Amino acid sequence: MKASHAAHALEQTATPERVGTRTAARLAEVGALFTDDLAWIETELRKTTGSGPRSATDAARHLFSGGGKRIRPLAVLLTAACFGPPPASVRDLAVVAELVHLATLLHDDVVDDAPERRGKPAARLVWGNAVSVLAGDLLLTHALERTSAAAPALMPDLIATLRRLVDGEIVQLRGRVQLDVREETYFAVVRDKTASLFGWAARAGATVAGASATQIAALGEFGERLGTAFQLVDDLLDYEGDPKQTGKSLHTDLGEGKITLPLLRAIALDPSLARVVESARQGDVDASERLAGAVTAPIRDAVRARAREEAARGIDGLACLRESPARALLAAMARDLTERSA
Repeated sequence: MKASHAAHALEQTATPERVGTRTAARLAEVGALFTDDLAWIETELRKTTGSGPRSATDAARHLFSGGGKRIRPLAVLLTAACFGPPPASVRDLAVVAELVHLATLLHDDVVDDAPERRGKPAARLVWGNAVSVLAGDLLLTHALERTSAAAPALMPDLIATLRRLVDGEIVQLRGRVQLDVREETYFAVVRDKTASLFGWAARAGATVAGASATQIAALGEFGERLGTAFQLVDDLLDYEGDPKQTGKSLHTDLGEGKITLPLLRAIALDPSLARVVESARQGDVDASERLAGAVTAPIRDAVRARAREEAARGIDGLACLRESPARALLAAMARDLTERSA
């Protein structure tokens, strides 16, 4: 299948401007295996985000129209393809993975008082916080209904994952009241709030494709490592990304009061910065600039290296799978995502 077909299927979600040239090329290569599947998934996402009462659907559609990398649906498709032609239910589970992700973004933007998402005003600014929360809730009900119909055996794992997503958000929110500069707390938030859904996506694809318990566990571990690496790079791009590519201004995380690994590493070198964080959270621009300046190139390099390490450890776990184009693309996608600039 021609790569141009895959690029067409992904053109609204993974352009070089949105994800960087190298990552866009890799996602197009992955898409060459799943052209029809990706087109179907996009159609279903468009339909589902518009299914329900307005203005909740308006808010959901607003977020969906901003695009996205669709990494979680691709993880479902690729992990299933490691075991042969994917069953029909894989498409539905790929949709579920993205619906849950979209729901968390709508909720996160309310919790974080975020002004923008994917280069556009956040839905909460257009329709209000209440509508945005309800839009996220609506997408979660769609995700649960679709999972129950397509693969009911996966419901317990999905519910446990949703619980982890909530737990991670709560711990992160608690950090705004009492500053916690321990890296173990940061990684606990990342594993629950971000990596858990990547892990579910990878396990879901493997499970419906008939993988063994050992293989399912290995792919779940791969997914969580990939999710952790993905978040580390996201945090890094708050300090060195191009706003035209990332869709958000530099130092947005700082303004929202998030304590990410680059900042934690800077505080470890200069504990006095902990006091500056509180001023930055109150809107002190000078304080934010001081914190941003403290996240030096060596710190950024170390965070990027940790992302590569997480991806590499996940890739090592793929050794229990037979060699296949899908396994090779999973590994390549993981490596490329750690090098992305958007």
